[in-house]
Amino acid sequence: MACSAALIPLVYLIIRAGERGPAYAFEVVRSGRSAELLVNTVVLVVLVTAASVVVGVTLAWLTVRTDLPGAPVVGALLCVPLAMPSYVLGYLWVADFPQVLGLTGSVIVLTISCYPYVYLPAAAALRTVDPGLEEVARTLGRGSLRAVLGVTLRQIRPAVAAGALLVALYTLSDFGAVAMLRYDAFTVGIYHSYRASFDRVPAAVLACVLILVALVVMVGERRARRGEVARVGAGVDSLPDRVRLGRHMPPALLVVGVVLAGGVLAPLVGLVRWVRAAAEVDVSWGPVFAAAATTAGVSGIAALVTIVLALPIGILAARSNGPLARTTEAVAQIGFALPGITVGLAVVFVGIRLVPGLYQQLPLLVFGYVVLFLPLAVGVVRSAIGAIPTALEDASGALGSGRFRTFLRVVAPLSLPGVLAGASLVFLSVAKELPATLLLRPTGTETLASAMWAHTEVAAYSQAAPYAAMLVAVAVIPAVVLGRSFGWGAGGSGRGVPVRTALSARSEETQAEETQAEETQARETQVSAA
Repeated sequence: MACSAALIPLVYLIIRAGERGPAYAFEVVRSGRSAELLVNTVVLVVLVTAASVVVGVTLAWLTVRTDLPGAPVVGALLCVPLAMPSYVLGYLWVADFPQVLGLTGSVIVLTISCYPYVYLPAAAALRTVDPGLEEVARTLGRGSLRAVLGVTLRQIRPAVAAGALLVALYTLSDFGAVAMLRYDAFTVGIYHSYRASFDRVPAAVLACVLILVALVVMVGERRARRGEVARVGAGVDSLPDRVRLGRHMPPALLVVGVVLAGGVLAPLVGLVRWVRAAAEVDVSWGPVFAAAATTAGVSGIAALVTIVLALPIGILAARSNGPLARTTEAVAQIGFALPGITVGLAVVFVGIRLVPGLYQQLPLLVFGYVVLFLPLAVGVVRSAIGAIPTALEDASGALGSGRFRTFLRVVAPLSLPGVLAGASLVFLSVAKELPATLLLRPTGTETLASAMWAHTEVAAYSQAAPYAAMLVAVAVIPAVVLGRSFGWGAGGSGRGVPVRTALSARSEETQAEETQAEETQARETQVSAA
């Protein structure tokens, strides 16, 4: 069912694009406007991805492998942009720096929004990289810099490539930031094509082109990772030495300070300033809280539906390597390559043609969110299930428990933190989603994202500030839940709760089996005595 839901918008979008024949679709693709949008989008994706890789890897190296002061605190602050939607940053940039728009402003804003996608996996990889290989390179005559570039960075290249893929897809699908910054990317062209004419076929054709570009990006990332050398064994059981920056400390502090100032301090200060400006003109907070309640309600429903649909797919993918499991997971991951604007457009077509009674109703909006964010939920569920040792399930089965009882007593408690993390991730993503919300929200319903967009379209920046501040506050809640689920914090490894749950479930299982054995033995004794 979930796989069919992921395929419906894509199939229908292709049918809609070819509604007036291949010749018309080809004319739309080869038009000067389409070529301009394509070039603009490719340039933006390349620049933002390259900048995010440079910034993310540099910051990961400084916080993990050097003696940078306050590295744990700096690392936590560097993740703050994840809780701030790109269009909020774009709104603040337009409000404070209206003279720097277009490509330059878009690259700066999207790099601030996206560098954590590279920083986080790069930092995690650097913490687990084998330091012995770097030491061997030094003994063979390579200097520290050559050893780092030639050995250490090559070991973390798969993690960096995965982060770069996320950055490229995020930039490709971004609508709010580029629209506010007056940059003609593909998403903006699709939105205007849909709104400007009763003929929606050109918008469908452009949406298919954008999907093809996303697929090319994904295929290119996979081919770039071919030929990687996998490490066999655990490597040297030692922590890598932190490099002393020495005379390079001032430049390092300058780099970190510039990123924190541009990505954390300036947006927060700007947001506070615009909220104060809104208070001075006596903006009513009633609609803001109403929009926040709507956002929380819709996000909660979408997160619940998505995680329920993701559970069987994630379990199957984690516990089976057969063709059915691989095919099911691959189909579920289709939404990963579908930008929000294309999913919104496809669901609009589906609603108008197939289920007109649900058009601009909550079920259709939730359906669009499920298609978009099912891959996130499936990935988290699969990781949570895959991290559970199969030996625990085998032990439970050997003690007489069936599969269903084993799932309830062993698998479910162990995977619960990961499942909650997946639901929180979907909640956060839904709350921040803009283009699909604009196209699919019920008539008269305003979320924080749509209300903020409505005010910024008419340059009412002070009226938009309360919605932006409330959106950031709502986004912080699931971010905290994610942090607690993974054990982020002082001295926490993120494995204490699962291990305790496993031991508790195992002891209860053993105790129940022992009790059953004692009762059986007592009955046999009574029978013998009789």
